[in-house]
Amino acid sequence: MPAKDIYHDSVTKALEKDNWIITDDPLKLTWGKRDFFVDIGARKLIAAQKGELKIAVEIKSFAGLSQATELEKALGQYILYRNILEEKEPERLLYLAIRRGTFNDIFSEPIGDLVIQKNQIKLLIVDEKKEIIIKWIN
Repeated sequence: MPAKDIYHDSVTKALEKDNWIITDDPLKLTWGKRDFFVDIGARKLIAAQKGELKIAVEIKSFAGLSQATELEKALGQYILYRNILEEKEPERLLYLAIRRGTFNDIFSEPIGDLVIQKNQIKLLIVDEKKEIIIKWIN
């Protein structure tokens, strides 16, 4: 099982403050002989729809030396997990959780816009110090 991201606890607390129930930590995905682990699986009851919303959240700190390299790795992981979820749990939406600072840096640059639009990436932007969700981008 992979190590937890340095902002894992902050994202978990932010989701719980937003009334999400953490169901898996991590969420295990199996495809063929391979196991993959998305950082968090969560659900939330939607009273108006009398249903349930399910998400998977992959957390990325972008703490490496190159944000471009971190973006390459995050994008590959996000696409891989989304492909498996579409086959195994099509009702579960995948989000990439990042800090506000990361969003204001590389994700606000033209390359960030391109990656988000072309790959239809769903973002969860978190204030890691206050442990709150700043913004959901669908």
